[in-house]
Amino acid sequence: MKKAVVLLSGGLDSAVTCFIAKREYECHALVFDYGQKAKREIESAKNLAEEARVFFQIIKLPLSWRGNALTDDTIEIPDGDASADGKIPVTYVPARNIVFLSFGVSFAEAIGAEAVFIGAHQMDFSNYPDCRSSFFESFEEAVRCGTKSGTRGGGIKIMTPIINMTKKEIVEEGIRLGVPFQYTWSCYRDGGIPCGSCESCLLRAKGFVEAGGEDPLIAKNRNEE
Repeated sequence: MKKAVVLLSGGLDSAVTCFIAKREYECHALVFDYGQKAKREIESAKNLAEEARVFFQIIKLPLSWRGNALTDDTIEIPDGDASADGKIPVTYVPARNIVFLSFGVSFAEAIGAEAVFIGAHQMDFSNYPDCRSSFFESFEEAVRCGTKSGTRGGGIKIMTPIINMTKKEIVEEGIRLGVPFQYTWSCYRDGGIPCGSCESCLLRAKGFVEAGGEDPLIAKNRNEE
């Protein structure tokens, strides 16, 4: 069976992407511990990998420089629609997807994988520049030019299967695929339950409401109280 690398964050989007990928590939997941405040997402990624029955490893890669709310303790994570005005919010981690994809491509080439999957989308999203189709198309061209497999006519595909889906459509696809959403973590904050007020929580809630269902993670936490 052909192989693929999946960048698994523990969030809703990467979980759906992983379950899409494993329909056709033997998947090897990379989980990044990059100094994020939401350490809960690392545990969620491990649980998802085990539920999906895919290989996984955790990569410690501290992106510890200051200037963004996800890794800098001196900057508060904002509530509300932080990117509603079209600006790039303070939750943007500089070039994070470039770094993660580079690790993914290196690993893919080492194990003979044909593709790297990432759960980015550009519909209901936080306006990050490294979550847009134009970026992934350019990155794939760089991979073709800068890898041994690429120069030999093969290359590694950058797969973004949910890039043009709304959150509603992502939730619906996850339900169809049997994704265990109760194990996912989308909140920018850490803790036992999602904060419900950061942009990532709001986007996730929007997806479940529009899909006509209840978020299993919220239901699970309510039942455990």
